[in-house]
Amino acid sequence: MRHRKAGRSLRRTSEQRLALLRNLATSLIEQGAIETTEAKAKELRPFVEKLITKARTGTLHARRLAGKHVQKRAAADKLFQVVGPKLATRAGGYTRILKTGHRKGDGADMARIEIIQG
Repeated sequence: MRHRKAGRSLRRTSEQRLALLRNLATSLIEQGAIETTEAKAKELRPFVEKLITKARTGTLHARRLAGKHVQKRAAADKLFQVVGPKLATRAGGYTRILKTGHRKGDGADMARIEIIQG
């Protein structure tokens, strides 16, 4: 039974899942929007929104906490200098998930996750 087991395992160990979410978050911050499976997009949304909330404050402590997950310096700089200030007045809901159909190879449900513009 899965009582009180939050989140999706994505058929990975916890270390692999964390690495996947970190890489997807870095790509999303760098590119603004990415296309991935619907399950990965739904898991990525709260992960990225917590990072953007930290970027809104812009403190050194928040930068160090976010640096634990966004390990590329250019992506971290973009998060704190562009994305955070742009969404500073917004009270949450920084990302949008759009379903894009099925993948040709295996029929997986695909989705596009993007950061809301201003």
